[in-house]
Amino acid sequence: MSESDSMIAEEQLVSLKLLHQGKVRDVYDAGEDRLLMVASDRISAFDVILPQAIPRKGEVLTQLTAWWLDSLRGIVDHHLLSVDPDEIVALVPSLAESRAAWAERSMLVHHTKPVLVECVVRGYVSGSAWKEYRTSGTLAGEPLPEGLIESQELPAPIFSPATKAQTGHDENIPFSGVVERQGEEEANRLRELSFTIYRHGVTLAKERGIILADTKFEFGHHVDGRLLLIDEVLTPDSSRFWPRDEYEPGRGQPSLDKQPVRDFLDKLTSWDKLPPPPDLPDAVVRETTARYLEIFRRMTGTELDDFQHPSFEH
Repeated sequence: MSESDSMIAEEQLVSLKLLHQGKVRDVYDAGEDRLLMVASDRISAFDVILPQAIPRKGEVLTQLTAWWLDSLRGIVDHHLLSVDPDEIVALVPSLAESRAAWAERSMLVHHTKPVLVECVVRGYVSGSAWKEYRTSGTLAGEPLPEGLIESQELPAPIFSPATKAQTGHDENIPFSGVVERQGEEEANRLRELSFTIYRHGVTLAKERGIILADTKFEFGHHVDGRLLLIDEVLTPDSSRFWPRDEYEPGRGQPSLDKQPVRDFLDKLTSWDKLPPPPDLPDAVVRETTARYLEIFRRMTGTELDDFQHPSFEH
């Protein structure tokens, strides 16, 4: 799909009932306990959706998630049924007429009841973790070793959960907060699965010259009771990817995500981080698209247009 086609598709409507519209994803009822999750090209910063979209971003998020879930076969159960437009139309024929609005940027998934905890795993002290550590020497309320510097690798990955806010910022909570919300057995299961998936991601990323600094996972309960990995997985929107050959502890790191947008906004003194947001220059939009396409190419070993959709059990 070309950049112009991508932008046109953003304006078209999917021929299903809209259940939820988030900052990036629109979720539709696909019937038979299934959902269609459409990843738009919208981009947000400081919880504000910016005026310009990032062409092909939704495709990268969707197809990279499919690639990761394919690599996780036998490791974790997940909600994904298909990202292949032909398969999706075969399973939900009513989507044929609105195919241009969702093709290549959509996941057909099992309907689940989400666990309202974001399962964050951090292998390096960076971002909000670095800010907390500088202030209190802790991460999610748990003490860390003294003397760490920005972007330093932690002695061992840390499970750093957060409440999943419907509006505003998510709030970091200690592990005991997950136990209070989900019970001890499920809290331990969420932490165990999160570490397992993170270690898998670290291994594959390292083979490709990339550091997976941190990431977040979401889980949900299927109607049959299974705990499933849901939503996007190990994408540049949910993870911090650093080029290994540019890694230098003691400073912020170049990042294969929306860093050009953050850098542009950080330099503005006229915006108070509240709506309405400023326009993004064309050069920032192009560079951000290039970052998303680069992480896709480096992880999968293929260009986005040449990617073959994995097949999953229906």
